[in-house]
Amino acid sequence: MSLTIAIVGRPNVGKSTLFNRIARKKLAIIDDTPGVTRDWRTSPAEIAGYPVTIIDTAGLEERFDESIESRMRKSTEQALAQADVIVFMIDGRAGVTPLDDHFADWLRRQNKPAILVVNKCENEKATMAGVAEAHALGLGEPIPISAEHSDGLGELYTALMEQFPEHFEETPEHDPDQKNFIPDAEIDALEGTERDILEELPEEEEKSIKIAIVGRPNAGKSTLLNALLHDERVMTGPEAGLTRDAIAVDWSYQDRRIRLVDTAGLRRKTKVQNKIERMAVEDTMRAIRLAHIVILMIDSVNGFDKQDLQIAAHIIEEGRGLILACNKWDAVSKKDETRQAVLDRLEKSFSQIHGLPMLTLSALNGQNTTKLMDMVLETYDLWNARVRTAKLNQWLGWMESKHPPPLVEGKPNRLRYITQIKARPPTFVLWCGRPKAIPDSYRRYLINGLRESFEMEGVPIRLLIRTSKNPYV
Repeated sequence: MSLTIAIVGRPNVGKSTLFNRIARKKLAIIDDTPGVTRDWRTSPAEIAGYPVTIIDTAGLEERFDESIESRMRKSTEQALAQADVIVFMIDGRAGVTPLDDHFADWLRRQNKPAILVVNKCENEKATMAGVAEAHALGLGEPIPISAEHSDGLGELYTALMEQFPEHFEETPEHDPDQKNFIPDAEIDALEGTERDILEELPEEEEKSIKIAIVGRPNAGKSTLLNALLHDERVMTGPEAGLTRDAIAVDWSYQDRRIRLVDTAGLRRKTKVQNKIERMAVEDTMRAIRLAHIVILMIDSVNGFDKQDLQIAAHIIEEGRGLILACNKWDAVSKKDETRQAVLDRLEKSFSQIHGLPMLTLSALNGQNTTKLMDMVLETYDLWNARVRTAKLNQWLGWMESKHPPPLVEGKPNRLRYITQIKARPPTFVLWCGRPKAIPDSYRRYLINGLRESFEMEGVPIRLLIRTSKNPYV
């Protein structure tokens, strides 16, 4: 059991910055533009060695229509229902606004412990007035902090520890001085793949199947996630580009642990111009890199275009299991022609991977979502497939006798030995006399043979060719 903490406040007060600080990972997209965060997201964390779950929420705005801001408010209300304690944040530079006063009154009626923090208090003199005003909100003693510079977090942690369950006081589950504790300054310095290492799941969560849902804007990615969960977990709507952060949700299907990740839409590079969209695209690429299986959502009404092909090619290059989900199928009039057009395009563009799994569905109506998850499990098992070395070498002898590699200077280029060195995706190493003399066409012949003989249809296969003596000689 862990304490669940929701960070709430109006837009652009620094909620996502504090979320990243407590999580000790740069998970949420941060920018000075108000309203960057639109869906609530969670992350495990530790405070003084005790496990907690933190929730980053969208900015609170007093809108009660069908606008994006109104849907963001509803999303935040949904997150608050999950929380044990609320951290209400205001901007110390701006002072208390009428919107802060309105939502402070609303929070007092929630019957949940609330801690008031005044952010952006780097300059104590400049923000003293804002801290003084915060007393009038009626949420107790305000705690001045600077989430960006980690100032005042000790006082916030002390206040949060008072809300811990009683059993926490006796046996902390983790040592706060453990070796993997990472100072804030080092987290700020992390870039690229180093940052990705921090985002990998703990060992106890590694058994989850990590599924990323990707595609062009407005292809139905968020609608699919909601359909699978049977819950309005993330915001949806007719507007393209609603999702910005990659939102991960833990789930189970047929007693299998699943981690679903909804991502921002991927447009062509030439059309990605503003900073927030660039960060959202980077977040999506990271989600693909960390996924096991990627569901590529295709808008069947608009057709399978060049951008879909580029996304699929990137997924295959990363070695992820790929499933094509042709969404909005209920709105397609010429179904047979549309399906055949997609299959022909795939066959022409990805001849190196036969049998890519494809399914037509309607995320809005929940049509074929169960079949999609069954396909995910099948693809995951293939992606994890392993073949015994003895079988591989029997197969290699048969393949060589059927079609030997080209001669080198008039002499046979013998294929000596093959073994599988890893799964996820299946990766093989072949030793032969002259690796550089093996043409790409013969490499494809072997890969296609592996796929057919060992039933690995539709998953990427990697074949490395090396020179070495046969270890059995």
